[in-house]
Amino acid sequence: MKPVHIIAALALFSFSNAEESIQKKMSIRPTAELGFLSVLDHRIQFDSNGTEIDYREDAGQTTLFGVTRFSVDVDFSKRHKTSILYQPLELKTTEIITRDLTVDNMTFASGTPVTFTYGFPFYRISYLYDFLEDSEREVAAGISFQIRNATITFESGDGTQLRTNRDVGPVPVLKFRHKLPLGDTFWWGSEIDGFYAPVSYLNGSDEDVVGAILDASLRGGVKVLDKGNLFLNLRYIGGGAVGTSEKENNLGDGYVNNWLHFLTESAGASYDIF
Repeated sequence: MKPVHIIAALALFSFSNAEESIQKKMSIRPTAELGFLSVLDHRIQFDSNGTEIDYREDAGQTTLFGVTRFSVDVDFSKRHKTSILYQPLELKTTEIITRDLTVDNMTFASGTPVTFTYGFPFYRISYLYDFLEDSEREVAAGISFQIRNATITFESGDGTQLRTNRDVGPVPVLKFRHKLPLGDTFWWGSEIDGFYAPVSYLNGSDEDVVGAILDASLRGGVKVLDKGNLFLNLRYIGGGAVGTSEKENNLGDGYVNNWLHFLTESAGASYDIF
């Protein structure tokens, strides 16, 4: 065998071993969920003289809304893990209001058809340290970094009245996750992301705003096709903010009081690519 052939064979062997070693240490697992969301309670107020709007009573958020959730977990070892999440979330309803509603110094009169849009998609990247080395068991804790991208709109049916509030901002979050087997095939787990803190402090501002987030789920699943999982998930999404901050459009005094409590039921699937 010629030297060049020997070198090529050794290089191929080394590459194969390196790839196998990486695959043993690293795992990539995409996950998708599909289900529905119900509004337990949802209230908002813009401007200290504005109306506290009950989205269930005033905006008709009493039906079920479709919900999806997408994430990718990358485990660099049995202990060090990361997760990237995208959660689209938009609730849109149209209702003929039965009382006057004032939003940022604009009053929508009783009897007016109003379209309510509450968009609150978010992006989250997390790091977790797993206290267990067993690949079938997980008890992990860490931190997350979330970016909120809120658009909240009130528009009259004829388009002559409109109020829109937009907010993009970072949120640091504490995270806990666990997964335990139930026999050889079934398993159950939970996941919690949450924080409660002065938002002004986190954003480096001197405005007096306090915010909170809680994203907590309980799920049960079954292993399929060796590397796949199917599961059912029950999730609570809650939080909000209260306080006063400067508004760029000078509409209203900047006061906001926004709290929500959602419940989602979904079915999901995940698969370990390697």
